[in-house]
Amino acid sequence: MKVYTKTGDKGTTALFGGTRVPKHHIRIESYGTVDELNSYIGLLRDQDINTHYKNVLIQIQDRLFTVGAILATDPEKAILKNGKSRLNIPKISEEDISTLEQEMDTMDAALPQMTHFVLPGGHQTVSFCHIARCVCRRAERLASALNDLAPFQSETLMYLNRLSDYLFVLARKLTYDLQAEEVKWIPKKES
Repeated sequence: MKVYTKTGDKGTTALFGGTRVPKHHIRIESYGTVDELNSYIGLLRDQDINTHYKNVLIQIQDRLFTVGAILATDPEKAILKNGKSRLNIPKISEEDISTLEQEMDTMDAALPQMTHFVLPGGHQTVSFCHIARCVCRRAERLASALNDLAPFQSETLMYLNRLSDYLFVLARKLTYDLQAEEVKWIPKKES
């Protein structure tokens, strides 16, 4: 199978189910941004970090492929003629969401209380995590806009929301683990 098909040469692409849409369609922007997020998480996973975090990130990457598949499915073709779902994979579950919550609770228990916003940075690994968090927020915004137009499984949107929170807490935990400086944002007073 060749990687190039030439079917997108005129600026369209196929959704799961065969419907062709412009490459700038909100659905394509949504799952494309999830793909971008997955790549940044891969970059974060490639850093010298705790094996447990790497294993959680691999699970997240797996779930992001599911999120992408959900977003890439034409809702009008989501159910086959035989009544079965076109997407024959486990969807995002409450357990996927609670796993992120449990991971955050565990990390948060080991961290000093946050009293201010923090400036992203302090260590390259932490910066990669903050970039992934920002891309996750963009994916969530795009998915939310898509959901307004064509609703999809509610847990999918919840997962993206929780994942951005997870990436923020992970960035703080990596700062702590790497003994990097966490710089608080303290706004200047007007004179």
